[in-house]
Amino acid sequence: MLTKVYGSAVFGIDATTITVEVHVDGGIGYHLVGLPDSAIKESCFRIAAALGNNGYRLPGKKITVNLAPANLRKEGSSYDLTIAIGILIASDQIVPSINVEDYIIMGELSLDGTLQVVNGVLPMAIKAKEEGFKGVIIPKENVKEAAIVEGLAVYGVDNISEVIAFFEGRVVLEPFVLDLETFFSIDEDQYTAIDFKDVKGQESIKRAMEIAAAGGHNIILIGPPGSGKTMLAKRLPSILPPMTLDEALETTKIHSVVGKVTAIGLMKDRPFRSPHHTASSVSLVGGGSYPQPGEISLAHNGVLFLDELPEFKREVLEVMRQPLEDREVTISRAKFTITYPSSFMLVASMNPSPSGYFLDTDSPVRSTQIEMQKYMNKISGPLLDRIDIHIEVNPVPFEKLSEKQLAEPSEAIRARVIIAREVQSTRFATHKGIHYNAQMNTAMIRKYCALDEASLQLLKSAMERLNLSARAYDRILKVSRTIADLEQAEKILPQHIAEAIQYRSLDREGWLG
Repeated sequence: MLTKVYGSAVFGIDATTITVEVHVDGGIGYHLVGLPDSAIKESCFRIAAALGNNGYRLPGKKITVNLAPANLRKEGSSYDLTIAIGILIASDQIVPSINVEDYIIMGELSLDGTLQVVNGVLPMAIKAKEEGFKGVIIPKENVKEAAIVEGLAVYGVDNISEVIAFFEGRVVLEPFVLDLETFFSIDEDQYTAIDFKDVKGQESIKRAMEIAAAGGHNIILIGPPGSGKTMLAKRLPSILPPMTLDEALETTKIHSVVGKVTAIGLMKDRPFRSPHHTASSVSLVGGGSYPQPGEISLAHNGVLFLDELPEFKREVLEVMRQPLEDREVTISRAKFTITYPSSFMLVASMNPSPSGYFLDTDSPVRSTQIEMQKYMNKISGPLLDRIDIHIEVNPVPFEKLSEKQLAEPSEAIRARVIIAREVQSTRFATHKGIHYNAQMNTAMIRKYCALDEASLQLLKSAMERLNLSARAYDRILKVSRTIADLEQAEKILPQHIAEAIQYRSLDREGWLG
């Protein structure tokens, strides 16, 4: 007897429906075809034990299981439940009263028949709805994640016996419903531990961080040890606007692929990723024999913090150049190509020299100009060009550190950032995929960053004096547009250009020679 049941496979961050065809015929043998990996090939042992421990059996006949389309490689143990249900129906051990072809069925089986968590459930649920399936049957731990998709029944089960009873009509499973009403509310408690009110002094740095958050700009903090670079960077998420529902769905899809959202369902907070400087190129941008998202994709719609930037291997940093420009990364292999989104804010920090105290005349340890340039050469000019804001962080004097009065809280800064982002959302409403100033392409810069004569002359003077590249020119225009948005100014004024030019510290003489 031939039976068809349906599962799903994830490639990149999108799912493809897999038809699991099970044929039981005279003879002996178990044949699994359709490019399965080792985990799927081992499924027959898990299935046999799970069925035996729940009053069923693996029939002693010739069983042929085909995972179609057969030219796509299938990975993981999440097809156990799909194959087991197909075998039970094909061998007439159960007679379903509900059409199994209306459901996507996924789950890894333990030997006692209980179901284990699987990865990539959200893209599977999205694909199921697109193709008209009535619902998905998945492990109970995955239901919050899949229930994000409206208009699709999501059934969470604990073991294979519940699935069998459901299809035989002996029990009625209630679909899980996720409450999204509170999604857009801001939970202030999450910011209590990382609030800008605890940062003493550093007003100019806070201003630069506010501009970066308002326009989604990349920023690098340069300063000696102990000046507060890491502390400031870790507080940046506290002033970012909450994610929209579309951003949350896109971010959750990426994290779903690597199994990081099963317990929380929809991701509400913007991701903050901080890989160690020993990270490899593959771990940063993604890849592997069977590609997985890297840190830059896991930071999508959030922040990627690279502490001690020159300590990263140069070749690791260089692989970020294209994703920083295109806001996506394409991983190519001989038989397939996968594209992961990577629209993130890069926040980097570094010491100004190997000793950490370059240009500090009071420091007992100083580096020479040659040592400093060798240190800075670990970061290429093209990579620095892609960072919009360069800002120097100076140590906080004792008078500021000893102040009892708290600084401006993150809540107040975030309110201004949200207003500026709303201005940008309105401006880019007709541009698909563009939400804030840092995402503008060249044509949009020319349209929305037009300068008057005074601003143009000021920028020309700075370009000639600092020998800036065309990319740096565009960065200054983007940052100045954000400064104008924070002031709710319709046009870019000379003072906006002047402030934006100040945020190109590494272009000035004395840093790179």
